[in-house]
Amino acid sequence: MGNFIERGGVTAPGLSHEKLWEFVPTVKKGDTVVPGMVIGEVQETNILTKIMVSPRSKGGKVTEIKSGEFTIDDVVCTLDTGEEIKMMQVWPVRVPRPVTEKQNPDIPLVTGQRILDGLFPIAKGGTAAIPGPFGSGKTVTQQALAKWSDAQIVVYIGCGERGNEMTEVLTEFPELEDPKSGKPLMERTVLIANTSNMPVAAREASVYTGITIAEYFRDMGFDVSLMADSTSRWAEAMREISSRLEEMPGEEGYPAYLAARLSEFYERAGHVETLNHESGSVTVIGAVSPPPGGDFSEPVTQNTLRIVKCFWALDAKLSQRRHFPAINWLNSYSLYLDTLSSWYDENVSPEWNGLRVWAMEVLQKEAELQEIVQLVGSDALPDEEQITIEVARMLREIFLQQNAFDPVDTYCSTEKQYDIMKSIKVYAELAYGAQRIGVPPAKIVTIVSKNDLPQVKFMKDYKSEIVRITKAMEAEVGTLREAYQK
Repeated sequence: MGNFIERGGVTAPGLSHEKLWEFVPTVKKGDTVVPGMVIGEVQETNILTKIMVSPRSKGGKVTEIKSGEFTIDDVVCTLDTGEEIKMMQVWPVRVPRPVTEKQNPDIPLVTGQRILDGLFPIAKGGTAAIPGPFGSGKTVTQQALAKWSDAQIVVYIGCGERGNEMTEVLTEFPELEDPKSGKPLMERTVLIANTSNMPVAAREASVYTGITIAEYFRDMGFDVSLMADSTSRWAEAMREISSRLEEMPGEEGYPAYLAARLSEFYERAGHVETLNHESGSVTVIGAVSPPPGGDFSEPVTQNTLRIVKCFWALDAKLSQRRHFPAINWLNSYSLYLDTLSSWYDENVSPEWNGLRVWAMEVLQKEAELQEIVQLVGSDALPDEEQITIEVARMLREIFLQQNAFDPVDTYCSTEKQYDIMKSIKVYAELAYGAQRIGVPPAKIVTIVSKNDLPQVKFMKDYKSEIVRITKAMEAEVGTLREAYQK
């Protein structure tokens, strides 16, 4: 048999046509049903799947509705129009499923990753791109999002990935525990495996298949997150098909319609009111793989940037320094900050948005100062800016760095994120206040109590510890102030 699937495996059905499923009707004989309406439920793994009337149906009155165990080919409902409804629904993957209305994306997809939730949040129903070179952590970041984001369904598309990477996903995901239910994460995950040695047409279709499955669960009222890894391989498949069709090539040989296809894909994301008048969302997070030695100026990254509202730029230099997630805070951005600000005010703290702005200002100021530091050293900086360098270091090492393999630090609630950032700002205010009355920066940056802050990340019950550290910092800085005021 060798290393590859024999030809017979290519025709394996996506759904078992022999398995029996317990169908529980939610409508009765004589009820009128309309397109998109739920007529029954099936418990599939730990997901309660809703059986819906097709959006292409004309609707009508129920003349017969069954209850019990059936295969996906059995008719479970008949309408007075003669239409027969089965538990399986067929839909062309390149056609978006209809909705009643698209809603404003004003609820964040909470990921548990501090750099994302804290600095560059994404809304439910939003779009994001994760570009980065080989080894910078695209797949690990997407797997962390799949495990910890507060989406109810995860669709993971391995589009044109290496066989060993896809094997790793297929073996690791069943072993990952779902933090919400304690069951295997696979029970709420759809994996679409499309390796680089599969037919190019299959690669081109895999992304559409994934987004259609996501829309199907969205129509049931679920919040779905879709991970496309990677859209660059999908674009390469389009390029290959286009060249075989002898179409006029565009930039770098990609088809002229590359931007349109990318737009069509990302535009299928959204927070919507479904035909069944429920609220559901599809959040699309696409990985982009620039060519080796390339930068973000290549066509796929540039066209993606014009479409998505969230850009998480991975940096190989950060990964080489063992800073993970290796997301560059100076190159990344989120356009959802304004629409999400009221949610953070109400659900986390009224100070949240101000803290975020303060942290970004400190990090940007540090980037400017580092150019001077590399030339003349940090001792040549004014006293205030020496403190800024130290505060930025604390933000980077305590807040932005996160250990995906630590059982506690792998997920950080928004409340804990706020508390950590707030404690760093408390130190900054104490330090600047002491510096203004003449305390040397060398004394301020060496206070002992602030060195305990990094350990807070790894504690489940951290509240009392963060209060103790804050009081200790205030006491130490207070002692310094008294000494220099005299």
